[in-house]
Amino acid sequence: MGKPLIGIYPGTFDPITNGHIDIIRRATRVVDQLIVAVAGNDGKGPLFGTGERLDMVRGSLADIESYGAILEARTFSNLLISFAASVQASVIVRGLRAVSDFEYEFQMTGMNTRMAPNIETLFLMASERHQFVSSRFVKEIGRFGGDISTFVTPLVEQRLKERFVS
Repeated sequence: MGKPLIGIYPGTFDPITNGHIDIIRRATRVVDQLIVAVAGNDGKGPLFGTGERLDMVRGSLADIESYGAILEARTFSNLLISFAASVQASVIVRGLRAVSDFEYEFQMTGMNTRMAPNIETLFLMASERHQFVSSRFVKEIGRFGGDISTFVTPLVEQRLKERFVS
């Protein structure tokens, strides 16, 4: 048996949505281990701090059917390629919702490939049900008291409600 195929699914996850969870679940069909890598870029002004986002990701992963893959969440605050090397990952998983996502992801993949040609990028299209779900829209709907229950887990819904009430 060869060495396990380790993948990384990186993102800000501010907050994690059901669209992210769908990509995570489907990615576990392809890799032996998937690390959901929460970017610690608090300088971008996320609604939730890195620790809060990591907690929500971990809480949301608890109920995912992982098809036998090892599933974990960690933070990182360096170059994605450097983080990938540190965990011996050979695959970066990225979700695509629309053509607009592709242009950015295409450029990012090109840069990553130049820096680390041994790491492949795997694109998974968002399921039809989740194509229009984004953390930005979920936060906006939640901020104005809209129903976000179909877009996020109950844990994330509760955290958003608490954040917007305070």
